[in-house]
Amino acid sequence: MPVNRQLVFAVHRTVPWGTIGAAGAAGLLLAALTRTGESAEGLSLYLLRAAILAFAVGLAFLLDDPARHTTAAVPTPRPVRIALRVALAVPAAAAWWTVALLLVPPRVWPPVGDITLEAGAAFVLAVTGAAAAVRFSEVARPGLPVAGGLLTTAVLAMLFWPRRWALFVPVQDERWAAAHDRWAVVLAGAVILGVVSAVEPVRRRVRL
Repeated sequence: MPVNRQLVFAVHRTVPWGTIGAAGAAGLLLAALTRTGESAEGLSLYLLRAAILAFAVGLAFLLDDPARHTTAAVPTPRPVRIALRVALAVPAAAAWWTVALLLVPPRVWPPVGDITLEAGAAFVLAVTGAAAAVRFSEVARPGLPVAGGLLTTAVLAMLFWPRRWALFVPVQDERWAAAHDRWAVVLAGAVILGVVSAVEPVRRRVRL
């Protein structure tokens, strides 16, 4: 179905930009800490990863819609509304990531392509988690539980993930390239799951 300007504006108004913006600001503050001294520069990769996680937490709220059960009856399919929200968020995420990188001194940048892959996977995972929560439950605000799950998963992965399948490795680690092969798999899996989760919720489809 065609997407008109009024629909774009209507979806734009429902996106929780305040929450996403607050998370983004927190992430940029973490990235900016790399400029505060040599010790902070040595932690640049970890601060940048923390910044990525902060913004991903904000993106977990992207599909929050208090009027979810009201808008379910409108003619615009849910996949279209979700796709519009994602399309509106992509430029904001790209701009945020550009600023975050610019805040880090270039001499301590990790490989930009690889760390961008990590960022992309984290961002897609956050939105996919929200889409899955919408599809498989009746919750109207999936952001908070998804954000909590994302934070918990990140901490557990850093602490307990098997070393031979490590994802969070330092740049000098010989496993860096293999870790980012795994990040590519995570990203691809998250995209596929996100597309599957964007269809109409199971319960509502059954009722129809």
